[in-house]
Amino acid sequence: MGIEIERKFLVVGDAWREAAHKVAPMAQGYLNDLAAMDNGAMKASVRVRIAGDEAFLNLKSRELGHTRQEFDYPIPVDDARALLALCVGGLVDKRRHYVEHAGFLWEVDEFLGDNAGLVVAEIELPSADTAFERPAWAGREVTDSSRYYNLALSTRPFAQWSPAERAGED
Repeated sequence: MGIEIERKFLVVGDAWREAAHKVAPMAQGYLNDLAAMDNGAMKASVRVRIAGDEAFLNLKSRELGHTRQEFDYPIPVDDARALLALCVGGLVDKRRHYVEHAGFLWEVDEFLGDNAGLVVAEIELPSADTAFERPAWAGREVTDSSRYYNLALSTRPFAQWSPAERAGED
């Protein structure tokens, strides 16, 4: 069993772009929806992702915050395409930019389609209390705000958010 310890931040400005050393297009969808998670009918999200020429089936436990159980399995791309057609809600399209900063890998997701305009940075840590240097472009932390989770973005994309939500008012 894998444990994911991840922190999530809104991105401010474009300074991170110069530091990105790799970019991967991604399309992902979910075989369950946010309502099934919120009402307790399911205790894990089930995601299908195509990242470049690779594909994965991913299960992630439903806990708010930075620590969750995560299971990630490579699958054939053709299988992933077939599974994406079975997904509920919308697909989440994005470009993931990989940025090294102060000894850590940051993943900056630049969302496309119905989530265009949203840019979020994530850092995975070896433990919940690991200290890390936050880059200047990593703005407000949104780790504990479920609307920034990709599962939520597939159900209610950024384009549907109110001006107050877009401004970060919770």
